[in-house]
Amino acid sequence: MPSAESTQASVHEQDPVRPTKEDEVSAAGSELIGGPLGRRALLGTSWWTPVRVVVLVAIGMFALGLIQKAPCYNGAWFFGASSQYTKACYSDIPHLYQGRGFADGLVPYFDKLSGDMPYLEYPVLTGVFMEVASWLTPGSGSIQDQEQWYWMVNAGMLMVCAAVIAVCVARTHARRPWDGLLVALAPAFALTATINWDLLAVALTAAAMLMWSRGRSVAFGVLLGLATAAKLYPVFLLGPLLLLCWRAGKWRDFGKAVAGTVVAWLVVNLPVMFFAWDGWSQFYKFSHDRGVDFGSFWLIMAQNSTDPLSTDTVNNLATALVVLCCVGLAVLTMTAPRRPRFAQLAFLIVAAFILTNKVYSPQYVLWLVPLAVLARPKWRDFLIWQACEVAYFLGIWLYLAYTTSGDAHKGLPQDGYHWAIGVHLLGTLYLCAVVVRDILMPERDPVRRAGDDDPSGGVLDGAEDVFVLGAAARPPRHAAYFDGQQVEWGSRGTASSTDGSL
Repeated sequence: MPSAESTQASVHEQDPVRPTKEDEVSAAGSELIGGPLGRRALLGTSWWTPVRVVVLVAIGMFALGLIQKAPCYNGAWFFGASSQYTKACYSDIPHLYQGRGFADGLVPYFDKLSGDMPYLEYPVLTGVFMEVASWLTPGSGSIQDQEQWYWMVNAGMLMVCAAVIAVCVARTHARRPWDGLLVALAPAFALTATINWDLLAVALTAAAMLMWSRGRSVAFGVLLGLATAAKLYPVFLLGPLLLLCWRAGKWRDFGKAVAGTVVAWLVVNLPVMFFAWDGWSQFYKFSHDRGVDFGSFWLIMAQNSTDPLSTDTVNNLATALVVLCCVGLAVLTMTAPRRPRFAQLAFLIVAAFILTNKVYSPQYVLWLVPLAVLARPKWRDFLIWQACEVAYFLGIWLYLAYTTSGDAHKGLPQDGYHWAIGVHLLGTLYLCAVVVRDILMPERDPVRRAGDDDPSGGVLDGAEDVFVLGAAARPPRHAAYFDGQQVEWGSRGTASSTDGSL
């Protein structure tokens, strides 16, 4: 059994995976740009490296997303109750410039706001991001001009985040840089990138995943702590990491990761906690007190009930469902025929949190996109899921157009919106089911079929198991007949090929 160190070194010695050779949809799509690269093509001599191509494509798609918001930028954010919904270009960013006191120079968390929201309801690092953008926003002109500038400044900063995400995903799996195109070309990513400030946490999480893949446990922890200071969901990645390090006996690396996470989170949060407790705790209070909201199955239940569940009941039930999912993931991790890949479990735990949550906002898809690419880099399944998310993106805005257009009822009625919710929930569940199947049948996993073990696993990559349960304790056998390369645990297969086709 190779060690983690020797395994990682061997990865870089092998040829990169050619997506058009491994993926039928990728091969078909390549015909638009001349088809797969031939066997005699001269590789490695062009300035156009995979990472550079991925970043430029990501920036191009991000720019298309900005163009999609142009009808709102030119007026729909400011005039008409429903036009920003009928044009599907809504964004929280310009509305919160004045609504959260940035236009008046108020300091987030320290200065109290007027209205129903007493303080800024975002985690501290996101609040810092918003404040920096307000410093860069010209204070002259009408409030509409300032809000337009504020959105544009934030869009520029979020574009940097998008580029970081693309680079990190392309580099996490060393032999699969072209998988970054899944992120770059994801339509739901481009459509939702500037709805809110989620890309900051997503970029930090992607950078953390890259650091873990390189065996840098402390750097992973620091970046994950910063990500958790920007959004709550990244902390859930420590759960799968605990299970995997338990199974592989990598307790020291897990301890370093946890320590880095805690220290980084405290460095960001402690000053605000100490000097502005009420403002700091507003995010957690708001998250607890808010009722069921858009995109969740809880909303379907509430709108179809004459006696909907109370917020406290929903909170308790949602927590119970998340705990149940965590128990299921623990059983899956310890009994799988081969140790699951870190990216697979990271995707599943975040998806479980979103699916059971009392709100599933359209921009939450951003949390999942990089993890989904690392967990299941297969174009067919990814595009099926993205189609479901785009359908929901259109559905929520049409539903809001319906509810804000008065007697005109322009848009999607409630029953239609419930179908849209169902589609995007089922799309996420479908991708979860495929990832679980890959865990139970590793020979169907695109990453392991190419000869890798766990390229995002860092010290876990190629490591031996020291603790397993059930079927995993017996000699590994292939879970089912599969007409393809049979990949043994920890092996690298014969992925390198003289066929240089892309």
